[in-house]
Amino acid sequence: MGYSSLEECLLDLEKHGHLIRIKEEVDPYLEMAAIHLRVHEAGGPAILFEKVKGSKFRAVSNLFGTLERSHFIFRKNLAQVQQLIALKNNPLKALKHPIDHFSSGLAALKAIPLKNPSSKLVLFEEIQISDLPLIHHWKNDGGAFVTLPQVYTEDPDQPGIMQANLGMYRIQLTGNEYQTDREIGLHYQLHRGIGVHQTKANRKGIPLKVSCFVGGPPAHSVAAVMPLPEGMSEMTFAGVLGDRRFRYTYVDGYCISTDADFVITGEVYPGEVKPEGPFGDHLGYYSLQHPFPLMRVHKVYARKNAIWPFTVVGRPPQEDTSFGQLIHEISGSALQAEIPGLKEVHAVDAAGVHPLLLAIGSERYTPYLQTRQPAELLTIANHILGTGQLSLAKFLFITADDTQVLHAHHIPEFFQYILKRLDQKRDLHFYTQTSIDTLDYSGDGLNTGSKIVIAAYGDVIRELCTTVPDCLQEWKTVWVMPGIIALQLPPFRDYEYANQEVSYLSQKLSAHLSDLHTTPMIILCDDASFVAETLNNFLWVSFTRCNPSHDVHGIEAFTENKHWGCRGPVLLDARIKPHHAPILEKDTVVEKRIEHFFDSNGSLKKQLP
Repeated sequence: MGYSSLEECLLDLEKHGHLIRIKEEVDPYLEMAAIHLRVHEAGGPAILFEKVKGSKFRAVSNLFGTLERSHFIFRKNLAQVQQLIALKNNPLKALKHPIDHFSSGLAALKAIPLKNPSSKLVLFEEIQISDLPLIHHWKNDGGAFVTLPQVYTEDPDQPGIMQANLGMYRIQLTGNEYQTDREIGLHYQLHRGIGVHQTKANRKGIPLKVSCFVGGPPAHSVAAVMPLPEGMSEMTFAGVLGDRRFRYTYVDGYCISTDADFVITGEVYPGEVKPEGPFGDHLGYYSLQHPFPLMRVHKVYARKNAIWPFTVVGRPPQEDTSFGQLIHEISGSALQAEIPGLKEVHAVDAAGVHPLLLAIGSERYTPYLQTRQPAELLTIANHILGTGQLSLAKFLFITADDTQVLHAHHIPEFFQYILKRLDQKRDLHFYTQTSIDTLDYSGDGLNTGSKIVIAAYGDVIRELCTTVPDCLQEWKTVWVMPGIIALQLPPFRDYEYANQEVSYLSQKLSAHLSDLHTTPMIILCDDASFVAETLNNFLWVSFTRCNPSHDVHGIEAFTENKHWGCRGPVLLDARIKPHHAPILEKDTVVEKRIEHFFDSNGSLKKQLP
C-alpha cells in the first residue's frame, strides 16, 4: 500500500535520511524560497519548515529535488507503472503473456478512483486564503503563489471524475487587483486540458467549477504534470503510481480530494479576467503581468496538521528538472509509439524545455538513392510540432543515425553530429507567425513568435573548428564547442540596426567562407565569455533569447522560392532585447539573512533550536 498522506511520506523520508526540519520561524517572503534554492543547488534533502511566519501551517519543499529521492518515494511501484504505460502502447503483450503481466493487472485495479463520502480528513476545518503559507518566491513577483497545485476541473459535457482533468497550473493567491480571500488568479498556458473545459463552460454561459488540491500523497502531484497517453485519466494514474486509489467526494458540487492537505474551491465565470503576475518562472526570467482567468473563491479546507508543499522555479536546473527526469523514465517509449519513425526526443531543460528540442528519427523514404538527405525527418518534425506540448518547441534539431550510437541526451555529441552534416542552404525550415510557449518572451507578443526546424542528415560534409578562426579575431570571440563560436556585439538597439550589424558582418566575412566552413554556427551575444563558460550557459542564452524569424541570420543569406538559406555560418542573435522579460536575480539582503541556517560547508544545519 502506498502513502495515504503527505505526512506519512515525509516521516518515511526522515527515517531514511532524506528530510531535514527547520524549527526556527522562517519568513515566507523570500526567505523560504532562498533557503530552498540553496539546498536544492547543493543536492540537499527535502526541507520541512515547522514554523512559517504568519501561518499556523507547516510547509515542505524540495520533495522531488533529486531523481534519487523520487525513486525512493515511488520505489514500490515505479516498475509496474512503467509496465502499464508500455501495455498502453502494446496491449497485445498482456494477451500473449497473461501470466507475465498478472501483477500489472492487479496494479491497474488501483487506477479506479474511490468515492469516499464518509472521509472528513481534508474537511477538518474551513479556513481562509490568508491563513495559508503565503510564499513570495522572487522579489518582483506579483504576490504569493501556489507552485505545486493540482487543479481539477470536469468536462461540462461529460461530468464525472473519469472525464476530468488534473493539471499543475499556476495559482496567484494575493497581490495585484485580487480581493483578499475572495479572488485568486488562475494561470494556464497553451495545450492544457482546463482550456477545453473552460471553453465548453463559456459556450454554455455557465461558470466552470474548479477545485485546487494541495498536498496529499506525492503521486497526486506527479499525476498533475504527467503527459499521459490519450484516454488515461490523471486520477487513475495517481492511483497506480501511488499504489492507492484516488479518494474523492463532492461538497457543494465541487470535487474534493479527501487525501489532500488543502482544497480551494471556486468558480471561473465567462469573460472574467484580472492581471496575473509577474512570476519568476522556469525559463530563468519573470513571466510578466497579463490578464488571466479570475477564480472566485467558494471555500478553503484544510486537514488536521496540514502541510503545505511548494517548490521554487527559476533558471534551470531546479526541482522541476527532477520532475522531468521522472516523467521521462515513467513514460518510456509512449511518444515513440505515437509518432512513427521517432526514436528519441529530448526537451532540453537547461534551455527552459520548450525553447529547444533535440530529436532522433528514421530516414527510410529513399533507400534506393545514393544521396542521403532529410525526407522522412521532415515528416517526423511536423508530427512532433503537432503533438501536445511538443508543439510549443521553438528550435527543433532533428537527425537520423544509421549507426544507432547517437543519443539526444548527449548534448555536445548531438550538436557535433548535426553540425558536421548541416547544409545551411537546405536544412533550415521556418514556421512564422505561430504559437510559442506562454512563458517565452523572445517572440513579438504573448504566445506568438516563430519556430525553426533544423533537419540535417547524410554524409559528413565538414570537420568542426576547435579554435576561433583567424577571420573572426576582429571581434571579441570565444570558442564554445566544436563548430560553434560566441561573438560579442554591443547591446541590442532595435531590429533595423541589428540588420545593419548582420549586413556588416556578412560583407566582412563573405570573402572568408572557406575559412568559416568549419564554423557552421555563430552565437551573437552580450557576453561571449559567459556563453562559452558552461554548456548550460550556451543552451540558456542561445535558445531562450532568440525568435527564429527575427533573430536567425546568416552570412550570405538568400531566399529562393520562399526558402531561406545561407552560404556561410548561421548566426543566432541571442542578445537581450528590449521586449524580453527581466532575468531572475537573488536578493543579496535575503541571502545574507539566511546564512545562519547553513554550516561552514554550505549544508543546512540539522534540528535548529
